[in-house]
Amino acid sequence: MWGLVRLLLAWLGGWGCMGRLAAPARAWAGSRGGPGPVLLRNRRSWVWNQFFVIEEYAGPEPVLIGKSLDREEKAQYVLLAQAVDRASNRPLEPPSEFIIKVQDINDNPPIFPLGPYHATVPEMSNVGTSVIQVTAHDADDPSYGNSAKLVYTVLDGLPFFSVDPQTGVVRTAIPNMDRETQEEFLVVIQAKDMGGHMGGLSGSTTVTVTLSDVNDNPPKFPQSLYQFSVVETAGPGTLVGRLRAQDPDLGDNALMAYSILDGEGSEAFSISTDSQGRDGLLTVRKPLDFETRRSYSFRVEATNTLIDPAYLRRGPFKDVASVRVAVQDAPEPPAFTQAAYHLAVPENKAPGTLVGQVSASDLDSPASPIRYSILPHSDPERCFSIEPEDGTIRTVVPLDRETRVWHNLTVLATELDSSAQASRVQVAIQTLDENDNAPQLAEPYDTFVCDSAAPGQLIQVIRALDRDEVGNSSRVSLQGPLGPDANFTVRDNRDGSASLLLPSRPAPPRQAPYLVPIELWDWGQPAMSSTATVTVSVCRCRPDGSVASCRPEAQLSPAGLSTGALLAIITCVGTLLALVVLFVALRRQKQEALMVLEEEDVRENIITYDDEGGGEEDTEAFDISALQNPDGAGPPNPGPPARRDVLPRARAPRQPRPPGPSDVAQLLALRLREADDDPSVPPYDSVQVYGYEGRGSSCGSLSSLASGSEAGGASGPTEPLDDWGPLFRTLAELYGAKEPPAP
Repeated sequence: MWGLVRLLLAWLGGWGCMGRLAAPARAWAGSRGGPGPVLLRNRRSWVWNQFFVIEEYAGPEPVLIGKSLDREEKAQYVLLAQAVDRASNRPLEPPSEFIIKVQDINDNPPIFPLGPYHATVPEMSNVGTSVIQVTAHDADDPSYGNSAKLVYTVLDGLPFFSVDPQTGVVRTAIPNMDRETQEEFLVVIQAKDMGGHMGGLSGSTTVTVTLSDVNDNPPKFPQSLYQFSVVETAGPGTLVGRLRAQDPDLGDNALMAYSILDGEGSEAFSISTDSQGRDGLLTVRKPLDFETRRSYSFRVEATNTLIDPAYLRRGPFKDVASVRVAVQDAPEPPAFTQAAYHLAVPENKAPGTLVGQVSASDLDSPASPIRYSILPHSDPERCFSIEPEDGTIRTVVPLDRETRVWHNLTVLATELDSSAQASRVQVAIQTLDENDNAPQLAEPYDTFVCDSAAPGQLIQVIRALDRDEVGNSSRVSLQGPLGPDANFTVRDNRDGSASLLLPSRPAPPRQAPYLVPIELWDWGQPAMSSTATVTVSVCRCRPDGSVASCRPEAQLSPAGLSTGALLAIITCVGTLLALVVLFVALRRQKQEALMVLEEEDVRENIITYDDEGGGEEDTEAFDISALQNPDGAGPPNPGPPARRDVLPRARAPRQPRPPGPSDVAQLLALRLREADDDPSVPPYDSVQVYGYEGRGSSCGSLSSLASGSEAGGASGPTEPLDDWGPLFRTLAELYGAKEPPAP
């Protein structure tokens, strides 16, 4: 056993640790008169002592450590030892532990684990304003000596910044640092151990400090006067120019608002800030007129929108500049006296009714004439017309308010000497209402009533409507049949409706439905009325009130007719009409039978007269009476003379014609007189008569057609027509001079 203990001690000694085994205590015990003394021994136990070993020891005497120790890797070691019986390997006592601690030396420099640093501080900060805190770490043992005691100093960045030696807090060292002068600073901070004394180890880091902007600079216009020009035709909202006041600040601190200070400028122009919040946009506010005013002068002010009260001493944060705007002349279209016109005209007025007048003038030359017109697409129905010279609008057709209430016209005004200069205006014409519509039922009413209904029962609520809306025309009254014999009662509800009621005497049953007349009238001026009909069927109903049947058995009244009787009457009437038509046709055919030398329609002869003809023997080709001299006709019939230049609307009634004479000459004269007196035969319209030379001719007529009828025995041909041969025999018989009979 003791050998085993010695081995353990040797092993422990190799680790630089020593311990001792406490000797067992001996005690003698006995009793008087008893046997001799008894040996008592206590249990052995280890007593451990702590020893320290210098890390990285390199002395001349070897130390049985086995390897160099680094406290930064492991500061102490904990070992367990236990005494066991070598023979039986049984533990002689519980395990015991002992600790080996490694003593520290200053072998680690400080480091900044979070470096390099970036920090921001507002410009113009006071001295001592905290910027950032830097922290260095030293791996040496802070509880042993000064190896881990650090001190902070500024290596680069003076005189702008300082650092607290103990805490590492970086602060501003001078006041009023200006971002606009220098925006960024690089500060170098050093941490040194051993309390900063000589021989200590050190480490450094950088801190980049950026000055943030504050509104410490007021805006400033780079020039005191701005000049712009704009044409007079520029409409509202047209950009005239840009103004920018300079502000070296950044972000919201450089945002500005612009305003016009003088009254005359604010009336014609407006100024606003652009989307970036830096420029002022000068725009036209109202229409300009070169003839009225040619230039505007006013002042514009630029102001910071966000002002920090801490820097008011550096203000005021605004600036003022003068602006002059010159208005340039330009050709202008005619200008209407109103931006839009609203006119009214009553409905149903005759065409040509005055609606109103529009007026425009040439601003460049007020004396120049203007021509007005209505754009066709704005008046597709051509309901209105406009006078081109004065712009007077009139109706073309009567208007109906119930068809269309508003007419929206577009009137065009054009300079007469320059058609390119034109302007438009909207003209809204309202059609005023008149009481011209009679009230009507809101819908066709076809209702029913049970044959077992009690007197006074409501059958149907009848509603009326009136398309008019003026005055009392929309108030409608209704009235039904009056008297004790009325099958139904109509009660006016005085709200544009009426109640159809069952009277005290029930309506008798019938096959056909009842037609209840309803009289409707309004209260307009003049009052309009109408009559409508409500259909009511008397039906057989079930006990629950539902309709069982509305077609009862036929119960004809004494005055009624059956369907068979009606068909018989219609058949008889048709037969009589057929007989009458047949009789008339036969009689007309008999009257129009062809006769010798019957009058023919000259139009057929005109159409077919395209050949030489058959000579003097052809007497049936055409009616020669149409070529006779009208002066040779008989006296006209009494009465107003008929027009002979147009086709008559109705043929003149034919007069009974006596038997024709046997003499052809007399027959021709008779037919000529009938043709002259009949207005239904030609010549009419453009048909001309060339049977005579005309009145007033000094040479007289060259035709031989009328030579036989001349009175006084005018001189005929120098030789008798009988001597001309057989070809002229007929002409000689008609117009040749007759020899007096022998005495």
